Amino acid sequence: MKLDTSIIISTYNSPAWLEKVLYGFNNQTYRMFEVVIADDGSTQETADVLVRLQKEVFFPIVHVWHEDDGFQKTKILNKAVEKCSTPYIIMTDGDCIPRKDFVEVHVKYRVEGHFLSGGYFKLPMNISEAITKEDIYTERCFDIKWLKKHGLKSSFKNSKLTAGPIKAGILNAITTTTATWNGHNASGWKDEIVAVNGFDERMQYGGEDRELGERMMNNGIKGLQIRYSAITVHLDHPRGYVKEEMLVKNRAIRDAVKANNSIWTDNGIVKNKK
Repeated sequence: MKLDTSIIISTYNSPAWLEKVLYGFNNQTYRMFEVVIADDGSTQETADVLVRLQKEVFFPIVHVWHEDDGFQKTKILNKAVEKCSTPYIIMTDGDCIPRKDFVEVHVKYRVEGHFLSGGYFKLPMNISEAITKEDIYTERCFDIKWLKKHGLKSSFKNSKLTAGPIKAGILNAITTTTATWNGHNASGWKDEIVAVNGFDERMQYGGEDRELGERMMNNGIKGLQIRYSAITVHLDHPRGYVKEEMLVKNRAIRDAVKANNSIWTDNGIVKNKK
């Protein structure tokens, strides 16, 4: 079976959540993919989980790791992009469990000259912890009745989980949410990501994924909205890595990209191109 898709999953010291996510990918209807773990400096525990799961899941796992040096997600993502062996890349996070048709949806709607913009459905901590391997394989964790039984509150956002294909298509078309490159659920062609030199490695937390999409759009790549079709549930976690100076710095970089209509960063996969 020839692989035609690479799944990049970012992670940092969250092996229990990553294990649940990998079970989600082991449940996919579309199977011609590899998984590339973009590991921003996790301890040996994460590596051990990957070695154990490689014996259980059907897809190959490539573990891309670097030393822990604070929040350096953009750097490890660029290394992961280089390791992808297929022409198409789906990016997500190690806290987002994919519904069984997640990869199938991305593959169905992929088209050259475009990237796909998905979303996620946030779960509270108690439900995140309660989800088991069986809940993932049976897809109970995507069932609104099961989630409400475990304390989920009613909301319009629940339509992400209840919408069938026709309704999801309508909601994708009418949503006021702009199609952006979202690190938790987005996909595009590897050569179109490399054409803008990947992620800007000066950026830490706060819009670092969207900045990549903004340069891609400046380079003529259009975003397509699939937030109601490509479904993941997001496991809760603390965000102790968020710092105000990161947000300010990243905002300035994005403002410059917009002002200059930039398509390239000198701080990406290739360094200091003149």
